[in-house]
Amino acid sequence: MYIVTGAAGLIGSAVVWLLNKRGVTDIIAVDHLGNGDKWKNLVPLAFDSYFEKDVFRQELRKGFFDKFEIAGVFHLGACSATTETDAGYLMANNYMYTRALAEWCVERGVKMMYASSCATYGDGTNGYSDDESSLEKLRPLNMYGYSKQLFDLHAKRHGLLDSIFGCKFSNIYGPNEWHKGNMRSVALRAYEQISSTGKLELFKSYKDEYKNGEQKRDFLYVKDAAAMIMHLFDSNAHGIYNIGSGKAETWNSLARAMFKALGKPVKIKYVDMPEPLRERYQYYTCADMAKFRSTGYDRPVMSLDDAVADYCHNHLLGQRHLGD
Repeated sequence: MYIVTGAAGLIGSAVVWLLNKRGVTDIIAVDHLGNGDKWKNLVPLAFDSYFEKDVFRQELRKGFFDKFEIAGVFHLGACSATTETDAGYLMANNYMYTRALAEWCVERGVKMMYASSCATYGDGTNGYSDDESSLEKLRPLNMYGYSKQLFDLHAKRHGLLDSIFGCKFSNIYGPNEWHKGNMRSVALRAYEQISSTGKLELFKSYKDEYKNGEQKRDFLYVKDAAAMIMHLFDSNAHGIYNIGSGKAETWNSLARAMFKALGKPVKIKYVDMPEPLRERYQYYTCADMAKFRSTGYDRPVMSLDDAVADYCHNHLLGQRHLGD
């Protein structure tokens, strides 16, 4: 049996989908569905049982899951809002939750992956290497990134990384992110804006070395992200790994890919970035993928054009979830 937290989320649902494709349905799905439409991501997926996050944590403490033979835990449940300002909530939801689950797994010899984030790299001054020896040098720009960084440091200092592995996700996008509100990817926002208005708004640049729309990100399609997670799990990996494309692409490139997928002419308008975001904005991210590739993963990631086309034609246009 497997446990997948954040099972209705963007990456978590992709992991359940991939397990299903392997014929695995003996899965405990964990999430917090709330009042929105996130539940729809679960509808095409097969799993044994569902637990709300708070109930799951209570039952974990009580020892309810000790009676099950757990083959692995994929911990993808977290608050992923980079704009979240409730530090106490982030510490409880991202740090303490992960710590409790990791310690439970290590004590019982259960394989576990957990979600870290490339937000831990901050502005990139100290690089984008997933070498654990450089963890203390990193300076996240927001509380979300710090909550992830704090567990990475705890796992290193207490030897947990000898048994579990963390994934520092880059800019992941793809099907099953409709529920994410303000944290929807620019790929999805682009689809929505272009479909309704024929044009797309992108933030202006406030650094001379970057022209408008030429800010760069390491974009990765969620189907590739799930495949990378499963490779590490199958390889009995431990430690921390970047999960990205290893290529920095501009927002303009992403926009052009969506205009192309929709068969519409490119029309981009550059708008002012909100004042509070300007000091915390990352102008460049690119995951160093050498460590991950050294584990034997030789499958190429989908190109930006191909991934955006797949997202648009196979999911967005028909509102089809993974597994539909």
